[in-house]
Amino acid sequence: PISAGTISLDFEGMMKEATHFAKMHKNIVVKIQMTDIGLKADKKCKSEGIKTNVTLTFSPNQALLVAKAGATYVSPFIGRFDDISEEGMQLIEQMRQIYDNYDFKTKILAASIRNPIHVRDAALIGADVATIPFAVIQQLTKHPLTDIGIEKFLKDWEKVPKK
Repeated sequence: PISAGTISLDFEGMMKEATHFAKMHKNIVVKIQMTDIGLKADKKCKSEGIKTNVTLTFSPNQALLVAKAGATYVSPFIGRFDDISEEGMQLIEQMRQIYDNYDFKTKILAASIRNPIHVRDAALIGADVATIPFAVIQQLTKHPLTDIGIEKFLKDWEKVPKK
C-alpha cells in the first residue's frame, strides 16, 4: 500500500483529493483525518471502492466509528499517546477487542512506533500492520546473544585447520 493524505477539512475537498489519489495507482490508500466529516468521506470512499486509512484516531470510540464507516485501516498513534503519559498499547488492545467482537474488517495500523517494545507489544496484541522507522527495524535485528554467538562461531572457525 502507498499512502496519500488528504489535507482538506471539508467533505467536497476530501472527496476530490481521495478520488484524484485513487486514480493515480491501484495501491493507493487515502489517509483521512478522524473527524465527523472525515467519517462521512470515508463511508463515501468505501462505496466507491477507494481504500482508506482513518488517521489520528486516539480512542476506542473513534475506532468503532472508523470501522462502522468501513475504513480499510485505522491508525492509532502509539508514540504520541505515550508522550502524554497514556498507554498506547492499551488503545491497541481495546481496538482489537472491539474489532474482534464484531468481526470488523478494518485493519489496525499501529503508527508512531518508537521502539522495539512497541513492535513486540503491537504484534502480541494483534495489530495488523505497523509503520516502523528504519532505525527501529535495525534495532529489531540486534540481540546481544546473537552477537556473542557470531563471535563464538568465528573463533571456532579460526581453530579449524586450513590446508
